[in-house]
Amino acid sequence: MSDNNSSTLGSYVNQATGMAQRAFGAVTGDSSTQAKGELSQEQGEIQNANSHTTAKLGNITADPNTGAVAKDSSKRSDGSWDQTIGSAKEAIGNAIGNENLRQAGVQQNAAGKEQEAKGQLKDWGEGIQDRAQGHLGAVGAAITGDREEQKKFEEMHDEGKVRQRGAEADMAKRQGA
Repeated sequence: MSDNNSSTLGSYVNQATGMAQRAFGAVTGDSSTQAKGELSQEQGEIQNANSHTTAKLGNITADPNTGAVAKDSSKRSDGSWDQTIGSAKEAIGNAIGNENLRQAGVQQNAAGKEQEAKGQLKDWGEGIQDRAQGHLGAVGAAITGDREEQKKFEEMHDEGKVRQRGAEADMAKRQGA
């Protein structure tokens, strides 16, 4: 499996190990064990945060940790464009006092938001599906010893992860989180 496939799991293991070390150090009064535990826990938290990092480049989402990329659904970029044009129409309509243009802008903006949301949901669902299929396929290929097939499934998993995380990031940004 690729190094990043287990990064989230590894981060949870490091966090749990750190918590256990801290607790053991607190019970025994050993401050060095407690400090090691705090360090392990912090390292796990950093790994977890890094495993959720994606970068947006136009309609492409990339994971800087693995280099995996995924092309966003065209509905997302088309919806974003419609929102921009709709907002412009609305602003111009307000500025010149043209109610028809303003209303057309409001409607186009709303339609763009809906289209973008549908694209985000599509990418999110496909990302989950690709992650699961890629993981299971890679495990199966590893069992049979087919390294080429395993690599193909690992790439599918990584692309699915990027697609899912990119959609999640856009949805969170939309909600103001």
